[in-house]
Amino acid sequence: MLAQLQVAKEGLPLPGPEASGDELFRLGLLYSTGQGGAPLDYVSAHMLFNLAAMRGSVEAKVYRKELSEEMASDEVAEAQRQAREWLAHG
Repeated sequence: MLAQLQVAKEGLPLPGPEASGDELFRLGLLYSTGQGGAPLDYVSAHMLFNLAAMRGSVEAKVYRKELSEEMASDEVAEAQRQAREWLAHG
């Protein structure tokens, strides 16, 4: 199941479809900083911030916008694709 897949090869497991916006936001923070066992991975962080924003996290919207300014457009597109995939399998 997708909830057991990892965001990045050595990354942390993705939360399940019941995850709150706050949980997704906290996981996005780990990937955006490379802390807590997560690799530094802006694509995964953007994906998680996007999902968190969709679940009502205002902070995630701010972080997603700031992060997207540091990313190439193809990286943002990949993060959005991954978020759609997570939603489709959730």
